Amino acid sequence: MDPISNIPKELRQPGEAAVKWLNEKNNNSFYLTGIVDYESALSTKTGEDYELGLVLCNGQVCVREQIKVSPQKSGYKFNFAYSSIPDIPPLLDPPEGIRSVWLANVLQKHDFVVLLFYRGLW
Repeated sequence: MDPISNIPKELRQPGEAAVKWLNEKNNNSFYLTGIVDYESALSTKTGEDYELGLVLCNGQVCVREQIKVSPQKSGYKFNFAYSSIPDIPPLLDPPEGIRSVWLANVLQKHDFVVLLFYRGLW
């Protein structure tokens, strides 16, 4: 199944535009594979700013970027959103040492955690 088909139709255009903005800004070639915690973006009133948690991949590397979307007459304006620490780490396969800190923080919130490893990513 194509991951983009799992993204709500209302968020596909701003999501793709945000990826294009990120790629141009950082000279990358990521593609959109998903949007996390999109419910609040869907409930935002027309014309108001909202945030998108983009899951991006480029070959074997996947990252998460939290982007603030500001609708404009001619499209969208984007900025990095630094509101709070996300439940999903920005690097989906963090450097050694960060994983244990993240896991300890998540275990404080839940009784158990299931980790899925795929091609070296978690």
